[in-house]
Amino acid sequence: TMLNSEQTELDLPPAHSEPESVFSDCGRVGSAEESGVALCPQPRGAEQAEAVKKDLQHLSREERRRRRRATAKYRTAHATRERIRVEAFNMAFAELRKLLPTLPPDKKLSKIEILRLAICYISYLNHVLDV
Repeated sequence: TMLNSEQTELDLPPAHSEPESVFSDCGRVGSAEESGVALCPQPRGAEQAEAVKKDLQHLSREERRRRRRATAKYRTAHATRERIRVEAFNMAFAELRKLLPTLPPDKKLSKIEILRLAICYISYLNHVLDV
């Protein structure tokens, strides 16, 4: 079954991911539908959410978490948060790098080199203040 961008895999019952297997009697010629009785009502809105919730109750907390994390919506949101975190991390290193004296001033340093140079520079400044 294909999911649109608004759906998650949790919208589908776990044991029956294909609607054909869940509603196999729907739409058949000579079914109860012709007699005015609906054997296969399609859950809507709150009913659908309740049906999904009922289907997921038997799963452990860890399994529910695993299924929620397996959705495309969750993965894209997580990737966006991670990208923002990494950008902030890199900006912090760039700001720290601007404060450290090196020759030449625009010398490219790795993150570990920036941290080690910052430690040395702070030690030097403490020594200058103590003298």
